[in-house]
Amino acid sequence: MTEATTGTKAGARMDAAPRLPVDRLLDDPGTRIIVCCGAGGVGKTTTAAALGVRAAERGRKVVVLTIDPARRLAQSMGIDSLDNTPRRVKGVEGADGGELHAMMLDMKRTFDEIVEGHADAERAEAILANPFYQSLSAGFAGTQEYMAMEKLGQLRARDDWDLIVVDTPPSRSALDFLDAPKRLGSFLDGKFIRVLMAPAKVGGRAGMKFLNVGMSLMTGTLSKLMGASLLKDVQTFVAAMDTMFGGFRTRADATFRLLQAPGTAFLVVAAPEPDALREAAYFVQRLAAENMPLAGLVLNRVHGSGADQLSAERALAAAENLEEGGIVDQRSGNAGLRDSAAEADGAGADAADAGADGSVDADADLDTDLDADLDTALDADVDEITAGLLRLHAERMQVIAREQRTRDRFTSLHPEVAVAEVAALPGDVHDLAGLRAIGERLAAGVPAGA
Repeated sequence: MTEATTGTKAGARMDAAPRLPVDRLLDDPGTRIIVCCGAGGVGKTTTAAALGVRAAERGRKVVVLTIDPARRLAQSMGIDSLDNTPRRVKGVEGADGGELHAMMLDMKRTFDEIVEGHADAERAEAILANPFYQSLSAGFAGTQEYMAMEKLGQLRARDDWDLIVVDTPPSRSALDFLDAPKRLGSFLDGKFIRVLMAPAKVGGRAGMKFLNVGMSLMTGTLSKLMGASLLKDVQTFVAAMDTMFGGFRTRADATFRLLQAPGTAFLVVAAPEPDALREAAYFVQRLAAENMPLAGLVLNRVHGSGADQLSAERALAAAENLEEGGIVDQRSGNAGLRDSAAEADGAGADAADAGADGSVDADADLDTDLDADLDTALDADVDEITAGLLRLHAERMQVIAREQRTRDRFTSLHPEVAVAEVAALPGDVHDLAGLRAIGERLAAGVPAGA
């Protein structure tokens, strides 16, 4: 990949959609939460980290909540490891006290903190040791997304930071982040728990049969824990947490309202690929339906070329002519000139090398032949390399055209969505300098050089 861009054409593309004002968004004190969402593998985590670095260096006190980041990203922020506690990122300091903290969501630890914060010590100990709770906190479908919402609510309530940047969990559907709190809240609702407790009151085989039907609604992890031991664990769990179930739904609803508030901004992150942009379009529609504030689309890994005046067709034609000795290859004409010059040089050399007896030095003739062979070989190598470069350029221009068609389909469906394009980098981001470079491209709104 290259950092080169599509030049003036990239700027022309941006005319079709409003440009995303990233710096204005980061500088606005009214912006308290930025949620980066989108399909997996499109650069959400890197985007969130880059936004955090840029905001901090522009004077905001920022915490980045990331979900299972790659180790290289933690290292890029100068942190050996991230955990459930925000940690100060060294080397990031901005004017007016700007600073950056980062943390990684620990799903189970966040669930444990909820229990410890809403139950007395004895009850909390019983809950944490309960096998049913351990399965629920570690493996229930939607728990990670719900706990991300819980942690967001906790960070916002502390009010230690004036900007929270959230990297949503990697999931098969970006919509899980919005749906999971409702799903888990419904599961933990008192009515569902009472249904789950019914077998204990019925007893006998009929009760166990009823229990088996109820358990089929749960994840594979819980379905393995069948029988009397599970029933006992469920009874103990429900008895211990009876007073806490309503709080889960209340907090989920409160965080959901927080996401709808004016101080929140959603950034949909995508790559210029059909699947990623289809999911981005679906998410844009869902956010609108949920009355959640969409700031715009971040289009990552956009390819470009500084030589976009040369089309793919012309580049391929030139490569073929070079390889086949066609009209672009002027070797015969140049060779004729070189031959004439060589003959003139050879004649002078012969005259100089001729001895008193009129003989010609045989070594001079050999040197002239070797020079001619070397010139021919060099010409062939240059032509071959040039043809290869032309073909690479043609491939790059075809990629650019394909990405442009994909992007145009999105903007035609959602012309109101502001867009920031980020040029593809030659490698992974592995330090703060790389995150700063991403931040600069985000702020520019178009690939560098456009």
